[in-house]
Formats: sequence, structure tokens, C-alpha cells
Amino acid sequence: MFLPIGDHPNPRSTPWVNYLLLGINLAVWLLIALPMSNVPPELNDPVLLEFLYDLGVRGAVPAQAIFDQISAYDLFVYQYGFRPADPSLLTLFSSLFLHGGWMHLFGNMLFLWIFGNNVEHRLGSLGYLGCYLGAGVAATLFFALFVPDSTTPLIGASGAISGVLGFYFLWFPRNLVRVFIFLFPFIVTTVMVPARLVLGFYLVLDNILPFLLTRGGAESGVAYGAHIGGFLVGLGLAWGLEKVPGLNLWRSEQRYRKERVEASAENDTRLSPAALIHHHLINGHPRQAADLYLRLKQRPERLGVDADDVLAIGDHLLAQGRDDLALPVFRRFIAERPGAAGLDRAFLGAGQALERHPRHITSAYQYFLQALDVARSDAVKDQARLHLRAIERRGRKDNGRAD
Repeated sequence: MFLPIGDHPNPRSTPWVNYLLLGINLAVWLLIALPMSNVPPELNDPVLLEFLYDLGVRGAVPAQAIFDQISAYDLFVYQYGFRPADPSLLTLFSSLFLHGGWMHLFGNMLFLWIFGNNVEHRLGSLGYLGCYLGAGVAATLFFALFVPDSTTPLIGASGAISGVLGFYFLWFPRNLVRVFIFLFPFIVTTVMVPARLVLGFYLVLDNILPFLLTRGGAESGVAYGAHIGGFLVGLGLAWGLEKVPGLNLWRSEQRYRKERVEASAENDTRLSPAALIHHHLINGHPRQAADLYLRLKQRPERLGVDADDVLAIGDHLLAQGRDDLALPVFRRFIAERPGAAGLDRAFLGAGQALERHPRHITSAYQYFLQALDVARSDAVKDQARLHLRAIERRGRKDNGRAD
């Protein structure tokens, strides 16, 4: 078994909408699905006859046999799940919050918990909610294209969550996912795996191949088409929000309002550089924070900046591909804060800044070793080992070509 259980790094902001979505899904299960699953349907429920008819029931004996096996929740799902043969606007949305069992709910909520916070931080709360619901609706309609005459209700948040995964795949290529490996009794461990590898595995091996082998998932009971559709919608929206002028109007307005706040803060001489840098970071403007920090010439001024803020600036510069600027940030941190709690992350960041430049691979290797030596968390240890193994593999390949 290979199970994602976390990711790194994570934003410091609170993902309120992600928590809200998790809460709604759990509440629907606890307050509706669980109680109704233990109650037989009412014989006078008008939905019952339609439900049995769509199942193809004919005659009193098979009808009674099926009636004994169904619950009130089955009728609720039939009524509020999305049926391609009988679509409605209500069920396009209500189906996103219904689940067929504990494992169905757990798997969806685990992925939403792991990947949703970074995407919400990037989109903003309202933008995240809109994209989540939009991806869910689009995923449902994509699935319906392949089974337009189906009366089987589609339920689950997986289409919307797959949209979140599409955003994550494009926007956070350098993130790592902690994967729990359980191959008892041979292997029981956790490893850090590049996010794109995990999500690529999810898309291709868990969805595209089964989709092709089961004729759209109609033979399996799993809505592979919804997963694929949601992922593609997430990818497309992520690309569009970055590339297409005018598509990102909501974020542009939010950015304008935040920049006005930033401008007023810049003019407030009561704020120290350290306080202003922190202000930029918590308001989602790491570029301005980095610019201000890089202008600090005196060591006491740099030491006045919170250690986590300095590391956040370095991580931002790495993510932007500005290795030439990220490296001095991490090196100064190492030189000026030898006892700081984030020293392991600084060594790791310096190694990452050097690793992409072939002439500095040896130096990068040493930084990763130092990160491993002083690491205070398993996440940093796993990342350092991952980079060390990558450099070692590269060295063996180069030696093979030289021979």
C-alpha cells in the first residue's frame, strides 16, 4: 500500500475554506449518511418505485429481495446524486458532498487535507471555493459524456478534489509529498516523493489506464472520467490564471487592494524593516519582502528579521528560479544564525540553490550532508536524503559514460 499522508512545504496562512469543505463533507456523512444507512426506506416514499424501476426490478419476488438490501440513504443518494440520464442543477452540486462509505469519504478528505491548503493560499479563499465547485461540476459533466443514459447516481468530492490536484501539479512542482509505504512484513516506512511524481501516478496509473480498460469506468463503479476531467480542468484553470490576460480579474482586484495596504505600510515610518518584511509575507507579497530583505546591508538589521521570515524569503526565491539571490539568503542565515532552529532548512535551501548548476554539485552535496547532520525534523532529513541520492545517481551515470 502506498498512501500520501502529508506534503512540504506548507503555507503559514489558515486555509479556512478548505477546513469548511472538510467540515461540510464530514457533517453530511455523520448527520445524514450514517443515520439513514441504518434505516429501511419508507414503503410510501414516491422515490422508491422509481428507484426499483431504474434498477430493472420486475415482479414481486425480486423487488422484495432488493428492498431488503437497501436503506433510506440509498434513496437519498438516488435523489440527490447526479444521474446523467436525469440531470439537474441541484444534483450537480449536492452530489459533490455525498459519499458511498467510510473509505470513500476518508480517501477524498485525506487528499483534500494534504493538497488543498497550498492551493487555497495561492488562489485566495473565494477564488479557491469558486474553482473547487467549478472543477467539481465540470468533472461531473465530463463523466456524463461517456454514460449519458446512465441512471446510476454519481456521488463524491473526488472530481472537485482532482481539480485541486491539477492546480497543485502545475503550481507546486518543487513540493514533496510524504508517502507511507506498507508492504508488511518487508517494508513499513515513509518516504518523501516529488509531488509531480505522486500526482502523475494518481492521474495515469490510478485513473487513465483503468478508464481505458473499463470503457470509461462503467464496468468498475469508479468514476475515473470525473477524476480525469477534474484534473484537466484544474490544470487548465491554473495555466489560465497565470497566462491569459483578463482571466484573473478577481485576483487582480484583490492584489490591487493589498498593494494599497502595502503602500500605506511602506509610508508608515513607525514600522521597522523586520516588521515590514513580516507584513509583506503575511499579506501574500513575498517578492516585496525579498526585495526589502536583500536591501538590508547591516548584520544587526538582518538579525532583526524573524528566522522563519528569512527562510520563507529564501524558499520563495528558490521557487522563482532565482538561485543567485536565494543562495546568499541561505548562506547569510547559516553564517549569522548558527544556533537558529531553522539552520537545517538553510543548509537544505543552499544545497538546492547550487544543485541545479553542474559546476557546483560538489558544494551542493556538502550542504545536503550538513542539513542531514543538523536536521531537527524528519521532513528535512527525507528531503536531504532525496537530494543526496539524486546527486549520487547522477555521478554514477556520468562515470558510466566516462568509461
